[in-house]
Amino acid sequence: MNLSHAKAQRRKVLKSLALCAFAPLREIFAASKTADGFAIPQSGAVFQFPRDHGSHEQFRTEWWYLTGHLDAAEGRRFGFQVTFFRQAGRDATGAVTHLHLAHAALLDAARGRFLHEEKLHRAGFDAASSQTTLDVRQTNWLLKLDESTNRLHLHATVRADAALTLELDAVKPLVVFGKDGVSRKGASESAASHYLTFPRLKASGVVKLGAKELRVSGEAWMDHEFSSSQLDEGQAGWDWAALQLHDGREVMVYRMRREDGSTDAASALTWIGKDGALKTEAFTWTALETWKSPRSGAVYPNRVRIACDSGVFELRPIAADQEQGGELTGLPYWEGACDVLDADGAVIGRAFLELAGYAGDLRRYLRGAGPQER
Repeated sequence: MNLSHAKAQRRKVLKSLALCAFAPLREIFAASKTADGFAIPQSGAVFQFPRDHGSHEQFRTEWWYLTGHLDAAEGRRFGFQVTFFRQAGRDATGAVTHLHLAHAALLDAARGRFLHEEKLHRAGFDAASSQTTLDVRQTNWLLKLDESTNRLHLHATVRADAALTLELDAVKPLVVFGKDGVSRKGASESAASHYLTFPRLKASGVVKLGAKELRVSGEAWMDHEFSSSQLDEGQAGWDWAALQLHDGREVMVYRMRREDGSTDAASALTWIGKDGALKTEAFTWTALETWKSPRSGAVYPNRVRIACDSGVFELRPIAADQEQGGELTGLPYWEGACDVLDADGAVIGRAFLELAGYAGDLRRYLRGAGPQER
């Protein structure tokens, strides 16, 4: 081999390695797919922003999930949730199609009033999610990143009863949960997600109730997950909580719940330190009290105790009825604002608790039998 040929071969190899090193996520995931062709999360993914705040359409299911606590004048308190979902499937020809579902809820704690609404549209004029940045919408609801300020803008309404407009600024950096970029949800390869989170966002804006506008401020939590199956065989659902403690730390915990009620080994609890460092710990999850929905009939264990090496916490809902009705999906779930109490009963933070899979077939939904458009 002459010298010029050897140099040419070396350049070719280096170019190939460079292309592999900087391959976009859609290429990295091409090698591992579900039976119907959707990507399975792989270890070692390198996320690039703002692109990875956007949609990942090679995965079946994706959500941008915002929950938070807001305070207005005279001690008036609100809890809110706004979630944008993208669900992929295939039509009769095998072509990929996308449905966009969105949920919004507002709890007026002082009045014990819980307002909620769902919207569902096919991808297109009424609903969409950008593949290059964070920009998702569902009719007049939207969540958008201003790349010049790194500020998030959120707007949602709840029927004609309420409206929420917030500006959100990250107080702590984005974190990636799981090992090597993969958050395990079960033993099988496909039972996993990529899980990106802003664990503490400063929130400010307006809550409108009827004709009355209230200036509000508070804190929010944002999850962005994408996967092609969040549940494994034998799992019925999950219990999830995000705790924001007054001392500047956070806890994210999920209990993957098996059909017999036991806790799956893939469950996880992660501390987020004041400096953003992550630490995982073993934990126990104990139901202290239940609430039965008069609408769905589901029984939700919505007051719980979480114990780990670093502490014992009680999550106490600030209203019993915080059930999302599942009018479009047929999958009611409980998503509620809670106080966090320590072992002595002192309030040391605020949290959101999600209880999914207590009504309806959640596993079937996540495997592609999504909502029916209405």
